[in-house]
Amino acid sequence: MQLNTDKPWPHNAWYHAAWNSEVEAGGKPLARMLLNEDVVIYRDVQGAAHVLEDRCCHRATPLRLGEVVEDGIQCGYHGLIFDGDGKCVHVPGSDVIPSRARVRSYPVVEKNEIIWAWMGDPALADESRAVDFPWNDDHENWPHIHELLEIECNYSLLIDNLMDLTHIPFIHRNTIGGGDQSGQVNATMDVTPTATGVHYIRWMLDIEPPPTYKKGAGWADDQRCDRWQEFEYVAPATVKQWTGALETGRDAYGSRDGKEGGFNLRLYHGVTPRTETSCYYFFTAHNGYAPKAEGATEKLNKDIVFTFHEDLAFLENQQACIGAAPGREMVNTKHDVALVPAQKALEAMIDAEAPRKEAAE
Repeated sequence: MQLNTDKPWPHNAWYHAAWNSEVEAGGKPLARMLLNEDVVIYRDVQGAAHVLEDRCCHRATPLRLGEVVEDGIQCGYHGLIFDGDGKCVHVPGSDVIPSRARVRSYPVVEKNEIIWAWMGDPALADESRAVDFPWNDDHENWPHIHELLEIECNYSLLIDNLMDLTHIPFIHRNTIGGGDQSGQVNATMDVTPTATGVHYIRWMLDIEPPPTYKKGAGWADDQRCDRWQEFEYVAPATVKQWTGALETGRDAYGSRDGKEGGFNLRLYHGVTPRTETSCYYFFTAHNGYAPKAEGATEKLNKDIVFTFHEDLAFLENQQACIGAAPGREMVNTKHDVALVPAQKALEAMIDAEAPRKEAAE
């Protein structure tokens, strides 16, 4: 398998553009590059989120240098105002607005604390295709903190990283990967391709829990556990995770639901391409083991951020190696049993757009 830079990503899909908390009503516009396209994200004075091309049609000035006003976003250079649909609604000192005075507007869906942008054909934008992650809306039972990293690697490398977890006992040995290395790399895998990607669950029974789990659950050093890692990849760039452990003997394998104690968290992973060799990594860890405990969510978040920075170092160096020899393939092993269908789901989305793009050219 190798990266395809000619068709790096599908456009007709919802991409995580920002956390809802990053943009305030009437506040400063937020500039991002999504799929090689410069955009500006803002909330109008009523609080609705909008995503526009970050380029005024008048003199090519970035709209991020402007400000949000009553009627939309105003260019900071000559004062033209554009509404949320990208149409120019005001030219200072002129009663005539050229019919071509507009900028590109991207469809937006906001739910589960996420601002999603549709980067392709607006006519194909289907709100129901935006990924659901309802745990973001339940701070009482699943408290969490939003995070964002900018990583200098192709977005698909980060998806691959989440599809093969045998890296955990090696990269993350001081946090989520410490303890029983053999038990982790020999986990039982149950993989199911889905209509939108792939679902898998890894089981590690009667193993030593890693340091993060011991601290979170308050376990003694000699405690054994039954550990699971459940992931669902939704193409092109979202991964939903539920992971944790119960003390050995409590039949986690038979049923994880409704059992007190132990350690468990849910994780949201949103990966948005910036360029062919860089991406945004939106993530948040939901504390399901001690949601009411003072400081527990902050401690979990600190451990997760530290852990993902360990991934970052490897991913960026991996990208550098690929860039140095771009034509070389990567060899799969038995541990890539979830990674392969994930890659196929992504490729299918990209290939489905190829006829439409070729016809337009």
